[in-house]
Amino acid sequence: MVKNSFISVITQEEKEENSGSVEFQVFHFTSKIRRLTSHLELHKRDFLSQRGLRIILGKRQRLLTYLSNKNKVRYKKLMDQLNIREPKTR
Repeated sequence: MVKNSFISVITQEEKEENSGSVEFQVFHFTSKIRRLTSHLELHKRDFLSQRGLRIILGKRQRLLTYLSNKNKVRYKKLMDQLNIREPKTR
């Protein structure tokens, strides 16, 4: 298994205090996405992991849409902090 090279930007105290916040949930989904992506680079035919990755991507996208509608400043800060691209608009 590949070691997770994603370094936590949230401290342990913040994890305990704000585990339900949108920012923490997006951070958690992002770390899962990066871990699954590195797994799928080694195991290209693992279709269940691909399905799980798509599900997590959708959940993160819904949370980011919610955050962008509620508070643009927090949304921009989170996008910069986690190095996530802006979604394409239709």
